[in-house]
Amino acid sequence: MKFLDLAKVYIRSGAGGNGCISFRREKSVEYGGPDGGDGGRGGDVTAVAVDGLNTLIDFRYQQHFFANNGRPGQGSQRSGASGDDIVLKVPVGTEILDEDQETVIADLTEVGDQVQLAKGGNGGFGNLHFKSSTNQAPRRSNPGQEGVERTLWLRLKLIADAGLLGLPNAGKSTFLASTSNARPKIADYPFTTLHPNLGVVGVDGAEFVVADIPGLIAGAHEGRGIGDRFLGHVERCAVLLHLVDSTSEDVAGDYRTIINELEAYGGHLADKPRVTALNKVDALDDEERAEQKAALEAETGGPVLMMSGVSREGLTEVLRAVRAEITEDRLRQKKAGEEPQAWQP
Repeated sequence: MKFLDLAKVYIRSGAGGNGCISFRREKSVEYGGPDGGDGGRGGDVTAVAVDGLNTLIDFRYQQHFFANNGRPGQGSQRSGASGDDIVLKVPVGTEILDEDQETVIADLTEVGDQVQLAKGGNGGFGNLHFKSSTNQAPRRSNPGQEGVERTLWLRLKLIADAGLLGLPNAGKSTFLASTSNARPKIADYPFTTLHPNLGVVGVDGAEFVVADIPGLIAGAHEGRGIGDRFLGHVERCAVLLHLVDSTSEDVAGDYRTIINELEAYGGHLADKPRVTALNKVDALDDEERAEQKAALEAETGGPVLMMSGVSREGLTEVLRAVRAEITEDRLRQKKAGEEPQAWQP
């Protein structure tokens, strides 16, 4: 299934049915009187977050969602039928934006969350509604209320507990494949990852979701490379795992590149808790490891972990450091009495 995290949709609620002007006409009935029924109300357009979806690809092939109009009223005091509602089923984590792509209408972050996007028009009153002691034979009715038409944007931000950051080929996909059952594409050229990947990682009896997004380069906030459009998928994360390629000639410069892009993106993303790790240390000897670690620690001003996604060296320590930044309510604890199992691919 192709991944799509942004879609434009056109919606319209149903118009209400018109009221009816009718009078009772029956043999042997001396006083008939008005009996025009009310029109039915138009259908609503709502969005609901459902389980089992992780892409907006369905909205690539259908962009127009129009609810049915209400039926007009009829004689014999018969009200018109209401129009059927339209329900947009979206993945959990979907933001619904107005046409300007800035105004957030709703943020559906849990299964079952729903929002009414366009309310159906009310049906018009039939002439029976206007009967009174001073107006025994009203010859008026109301038209149905018009529906609401809107253009909206759907933007998916995946729900994950930890997000992976780094330059292209920093080893993010290898890390995800080594610590979870996810199988992202891995190759020895930049921008192997073209869309976010999710994996469930377990350590010390707890599980959490890790999101791997395409790598960033200098100027990503200006659209260079793949740009920063996928950074929205780590906005909801509790912690960011920043992987730096230890075989790079300038690990400090690589680190600054990513931090600069986070600050340019905004949204307090640069202020989130971060765990920094040097990846691919299996390719270095002890002296090179110490040199690269010292250079990166001088740049970050904090501790730097050493790991290798290929040889799996140091992965448990990195996972424990990430887990420590995630609140207990977000962790998926193992069942009581179940033996904790070490992570495995």
